Amino acid sequence: MTQAAMAERVGISLSYLNQLERNHRPLPNHLLQNLCERFTLTPAWFSDTREAHIIQALRETMADPIFKTASLPFSKMTEAANHSPELCQAFLTLYRAYTFNQEQYFETALSPSPSLEPYDVVGNWVQEHRNYFHELDRAAEEFYKNFTLKDDQLSSSLAKHLYDRHGLHITQSTDMESTGLVWRIDQHKRQIYLPHNQPHESTLFFLAQIIGQLEQSRLITDILRREGPKDYNAQELARVYLSNYFAGALILPYARFLEQAEIMRYDIDELRRHFSVSFEQVCHRLSTLQRTGAEGIPFYFLKLDIAGNILKSFSANRFSQARFGGPCPLWNVFRAFATPGQIQVQLSQTTDDAIYLNVARTVGHEGSSYADRPRQIAMVLGCSITDAAKTVYAAGLNLEDHSMVVPIGPGCRACGRDQCSHRSLPVSGRILDTGSHARGVVPYRALPEE
Repeated sequence: MTQAAMAERVGISLSYLNQLERNHRPLPNHLLQNLCERFTLTPAWFSDTREAHIIQALRETMADPIFKTASLPFSKMTEAANHSPELCQAFLTLYRAYTFNQEQYFETALSPSPSLEPYDVVGNWVQEHRNYFHELDRAAEEFYKNFTLKDDQLSSSLAKHLYDRHGLHITQSTDMESTGLVWRIDQHKRQIYLPHNQPHESTLFFLAQIIGQLEQSRLITDILRREGPKDYNAQELARVYLSNYFAGALILPYARFLEQAEIMRYDIDELRRHFSVSFEQVCHRLSTLQRTGAEGIPFYFLKLDIAGNILKSFSANRFSQARFGGPCPLWNVFRAFATPGQIQVQLSQTTDDAIYLNVARTVGHEGSSYADRPRQIAMVLGCSITDAAKTVYAAGLNLEDHSMVVPIGPGCRACGRDQCSHRSLPVSGRILDTGSHARGVVPYRALPEE
């Protein structure tokens, strides 16, 4: 449509529409509703989530000292992300390849061909889909809908399905842990081997995984062939991810799970008890509820170890974790390690002034013996403060009072908060003032960007 026709259609002036299109004016709620009604769209269609992730990545990347002579103001980064997102993505891909090349060079004194790690490729691909794969999600929902539960126990019903359709028996094995496997299929003996001492929710998920691998392989291959990563290793990792996605969607069917989530006000513990699944499985599923016309709260979800290594990262909102360097120590996910098994709730504000409600808790199992070394894991689920009131975790919080909101950053290297006493190293890409006439909370300050 021409701008004139568009302006007339929605009942605004041509100049106002021009300002909206150039991102010089915000899109007010009443106009957003008008656009959705007239063009049969959902508010999610107008989301700036992708642009927010690109802008955050650009801010981190431009903080590298290699760009110290090419200062790029935040306003220019925002304009680039809005008008040339594909070019920005190409630039970020090039930078990641550069950093990978540098790391390999210093580790091996050899300079291999620069490339992204397959894990990073898959992570970027999943993020582009906002962690929602419609065809696979609907296939899992249809499977559950046509499924006959045995004694209201999903795990025993899945085991019966595997025997009836594939002739596979379930066998509890005592030596699975020593092999480093969580399940194994022996086609010759027609057996599925599972660890003998694993929790019920793990057994449930693994059986759903196996069904996805056996029965959804063609659909997964079609998705990967049509729109998946092109590198072989990345494509194989993406195949594993999609198998896991199907498993999560099978044990927590979309419509049924969303209905209960809204009834229970997104109470993770209530949901895990209702569906007999784990805390992590509920958190992961909550981060996928982005079906058009039936959206849940857009959550981000991260899982990391006690050293700050990010093991899983998905986001359906504007939130972006640090891509280079460690996460911010003020984040409540680190406080969760000090209170194992207890939920930590936090209101935090990122450097783009967005405020989030964060729910963090440790997960995992206790050691089975003195010699065991159980992995210490925590996860955090977060949503925008505008959605916080829909959750049970907002109870007792004054969402209008931001005086106790914790400022968190994208990692010290890219964070411009000079007054933070938790800073571990200077912000990159800016001139330092060591304070010849004054000393700050840290022994260095970065001069403001011009």
